[in-house]
Amino acid sequence: MGSERLGEMLSISEELIKKSCYLSFQAHKFPDDLFRVEKFAAGSSDVVFSFPGSWSVESWASVESAFGDKKIQLSLFPSMKSVGYYDEAAGPDEHQDFATASFNQAFLQKFEHLLQNSQLKNKVQEAINEKKRIVFTGHSTGGATAVLTTIWCLENYPKQSNGTFFCVTFGSPLIGNHIISHAVRRENWSQYFIHFVKRYDIVPRILLAPLSSIQREFERILPFFDPNSPAYASESIGSSVEAFRLFTNVMRNAVSLTTHAASKLQGSTNLLLETVKKFVKLSPYKPFGTYIFCTGNGNLVLMKNPEAVLQVLFYSCQSSSETEWATIVLKCLKEHLAYENELEGSLDMQSVTCDDNLETLPLASDGFFDDLGLSEKARLCLRAAGEFEKHKRRNQEKVSSKMEMIRKHLKVIEEYRALCEHTVGYYDAFKIHKDKTDFKANLSRIELTGIWDEIIEMLKRYDLPDELEATKEWINLGTRFRRLVEPLDVANYYRHSKDEDTGPYMKTGRPKRYKCTQRWLEHEQKLQSGSCGESCFWADVEELHKLSGNFAAVYGERERVLRVQEQVGKWIQDGLIGTDVLLKSSTFEKWWSKLPTDLKTETISRLMNGLGNVQAWQ
Repeated sequence: MGSERLGEMLSISEELIKKSCYLSFQAHKFPDDLFRVEKFAAGSSDVVFSFPGSWSVESWASVESAFGDKKIQLSLFPSMKSVGYYDEAAGPDEHQDFATASFNQAFLQKFEHLLQNSQLKNKVQEAINEKKRIVFTGHSTGGATAVLTTIWCLENYPKQSNGTFFCVTFGSPLIGNHIISHAVRRENWSQYFIHFVKRYDIVPRILLAPLSSIQREFERILPFFDPNSPAYASESIGSSVEAFRLFTNVMRNAVSLTTHAASKLQGSTNLLLETVKKFVKLSPYKPFGTYIFCTGNGNLVLMKNPEAVLQVLFYSCQSSSETEWATIVLKCLKEHLAYENELEGSLDMQSVTCDDNLETLPLASDGFFDDLGLSEKARLCLRAAGEFEKHKRRNQEKVSSKMEMIRKHLKVIEEYRALCEHTVGYYDAFKIHKDKTDFKANLSRIELTGIWDEIIEMLKRYDLPDELEATKEWINLGTRFRRLVEPLDVANYYRHSKDEDTGPYMKTGRPKRYKCTQRWLEHEQKLQSGSCGESCFWADVEELHKLSGNFAAVYGERERVLRVQEQVGKWIQDGLIGTDVLLKSSTFEKWWSKLPTDLKTETISRLMNGLGNVQAWQ
């Protein structure tokens, strides 16, 4: 740890940060403007969009849930999900089984209103056409709007996402759950979100408490923050009973949340932790991006580890004794309005500490984090957060070391497929399973499924870096694995008649290792969920083959029968599956040949005839 210049670390100048802060506070003076745009002097490459805050309880949290959060519609923010993680509670429809992000509903509604009722899209496009770097900024809930706008732009302008959009907030509340933090890091967007937080500012911590527990006090306090209110910055509000109750309520909830989070980071397996969650509602909100804590004496502490930021939000706002509480309560309101003056001095001093190597953070005074007033217990929590990130990197090295083993076994199966593709096809050869080559391929299948199941379980526990499931090398390897091995898994499933005990493969038998790797590819290529089913169509064929001869049942599945043929035809033409699928006496050919003529598609008929001519010539 040591001191570095802030502008270089953030890729945004100190002057632009100061300008953004000034414009954020200016935006509050024009609450009827949904946003304001500031273009600088000719030759400047920057344009700043600033958003005003809101000063009613309803604009902070809806009452539909304890914390005012709600799962988003992926149509608006398609990347705000965990791509590989399977949400067991989502039901049997695998196309809807993402762990989807939850956003603060009130903030989201304000953003949707902004999107629909303003010139925001046109102004953003104008700035892009002019090749400007765009900074979205806001203070208080204006910061929340800036964050949502930035995510929306990163989603909708992918070609401009590399350094075109930045978000700089000041005293912004948290906006959503851990899935947002995970998704932003996965998409490599984290560096574009920069949040300044003063040590005692209560607003970034507000949503750590349920709205119902603070609503009355918060309603009384909000005029303190509103520059258009007669009670703006009122000393009587800052020292009121309501302010004290608000502070103590937020911190009481924050301690429950951070204690639970720290225990999980430290690897606690105590079942009491999960039991407590059933009785104590813990806030779902979590920080993401880069946080810069303003200590109040000119020093800045830069943190990128979201778990560490959460701990600092709680521990840095503590008092050393109960006699200091009244002073801190007043500070926690006043500091929310003091960012301009704070940054003017701090950015000039350039005393910046980073959260590198948190796992080795000294438990006593270290000269770096002292200005945040962190206790020994707080430092232990930061160590745990640092160690957890290091643990993820070690896991990444562990699974990366198995890449060669994965490729070795995939080569065995590729050779097996080549051996079978001119006889009965490798799906049916494996299903019949009578030769030594089948046995050898099965050993490789078992090895591969074991390795990938371990990787998927790590992803489910978030024990791997968030970026892994968007890494090109892993997407390609996962796709190659899925296309080669899943047909063998399907063949094995129906060879042993597991469908009779467990149910159809696609409904109850398909492993997460294939669902996950399929979604990696679909997400990377921005394809519709479920569209890359070329590795598992055999399961549909097997289920439809059972209906052969029962015309009523076959016609009852007319849509599915036609869909499978169209998909298989397209995948063969695209080279995603081989023509061995069509070989005479293959499971596919046996099913297709028994279909009523009016259910046979032209594509498959043409491919069948073409393959028949080739075989006859041979």
